[in-house]
Amino acid sequence: MIHIKQASFLSLTWLAAGLALPAVAQPNKSNIIEFDAPGASLANGGTQPFANNNLGEVVGSYTDNNFVPHAFLRTPNGKITPFDAPGAGLAYGADEGTIAMSINDLGVIAGQFQDPGNVFHGFVRFPDGSFTSFEAPGAGNGAGQGTMAFDINLAAETAGVYFDGNNGQHGFVRSPFGAISTFDPRGSVYTMVCEETCLNLEGAVTGFYLDGASTLHGFLREPDGKITVIDAPGAGAGNYLGTIAASISVTGEITGYTMDSNSAYHGFVRTSDGRFTTFNVPEAGTGSGQGTAAFSINPLGVVTGLFSDANNAMHGFSRSANGIFTTFDARDAGAGAGQGTRPSTNNLEGAVTGWYVDQKGGTHGFLWWP
Repeated sequence: MIHIKQASFLSLTWLAAGLALPAVAQPNKSNIIEFDAPGASLANGGTQPFANNNLGEVVGSYTDNNFVPHAFLRTPNGKITPFDAPGAGLAYGADEGTIAMSINDLGVIAGQFQDPGNVFHGFVRFPDGSFTSFEAPGAGNGAGQGTMAFDINLAAETAGVYFDGNNGQHGFVRSPFGAISTFDPRGSVYTMVCEETCLNLEGAVTGFYLDGASTLHGFLREPDGKITVIDAPGAGAGNYLGTIAASISVTGEITGYTMDSNSAYHGFVRTSDGRFTTFNVPEAGTGSGQGTAAFSINPLGVVTGLFSDANNAMHGFSRSANGIFTTFDARDAGAGAGQGTRPSTNNLEGAVTGWYVDQKGGTHGFLWWP
């Protein structure tokens, strides 16, 4: 199973762009819950929450002792329900299985599973536990090919990517009735629809693509299919540097991050009319592979993401619409390189879910709220 947060370009570039704005980081005076899915093996990947909705439900995946990924749903009272999509591979050591990537406020979940032939398939899971699986037109049926669903909105539209028979990666949007439109920005050699919060209620999609000169660009695909290229101020060029658009709000604001010419990361927010605000968490490191990465924006313009410090440890942040930062860490997060707190998404109340890596390298889920 490809664990998306570690295998896409978001793993190669997990931070963001621009000029630092004056801001004050507030001390962490908030609440945090740490949790593990039942049966999760810390040696094989642990627990990774990928999304939360406005009701406080959380979805994600965990890997068991047999190295099989399973999806889970966590309710606000802490009850965790594991599930597997019909047809998912469950063989020992095969790393196939099921990943839940996104949940809307009706409790409908989108994600993907890998079958015993290592082919990916998209799915939608309904609150009664029933499933619909689907394939994007043009998706390959060889090992490592197929369809991955990353996002679902309140109208039950889904978006994601598919791998064709030549292992090329492309974007898609699927209507609630099953009609699928595929797309690539002009000049793309690799198209990525970002995970969890990259499809808004209007049907607009954001993500990024790689061009032939190895530069990354963000994009906005409108419901009518029009695609706008997004290049944030300060983004580097070539060498897999550039702009990552990572989330879109219901009002069309986009957040994400850039990699500058020194491979440092900086956050940005782009308004619906194309104006950029760029930012860095004050405590973020400034070296190569360090900086600030914005991952999710809620309807009130609150952004969450991570910053990497001078020791390459990860920490969470929440940034208000007026530029005030609150930083936070899971209590048991490690402080070494590659350890720490890694947010995924935030909801309307500003509650953040994600995972943290402890000092022994184990991965666990968390839920933080202001």
